[in-house]
Amino acid sequence: QVQLVESGGGLVQAGGSLRLSCAASGRTFSSYATGWFRQAPGKEREFVASISASGYTTYYSDSVKGRFTISRDNAKNTVYLQMNSLKPEDTAVYYCAARQKQQSATISILYDYWGQGTQVTVSS
Repeated sequence: QVQLVESGGGLVQAGGSLRLSCAASGRTFSSYATGWFRQAPGKEREFVASISASGYTTYYSDSVKGRFTISRDNAKNTVYLQMNSLKPEDTAVYYCAARQKQQSATISILYDYWGQGTQVTVSS
């Protein structure tokens, strides 16, 4: 089992940057694929980015491709989401999720563990 804690959210102006972190407990985090999802008020949770357990394979939603970068440091049990060129439509609660598979997924129901979320607000 793994516990996830997100951090790094906040208020930023459009065009700015933030880096989210997802710290995981447990000594086998390197066997967990990880994903970032977000949920804006009144909207369904949507996929943002994911990374395989090894870190070699990444996926991005079309809405963030070219602006966001997911990475991981298994030695630190941490996954990152670097967000650049932020837009007001990126405003949401961002969640980190993990599943004990090598391959990541873009569908939320395929993840077994979730963090509590961190708020990202982008002002225009």
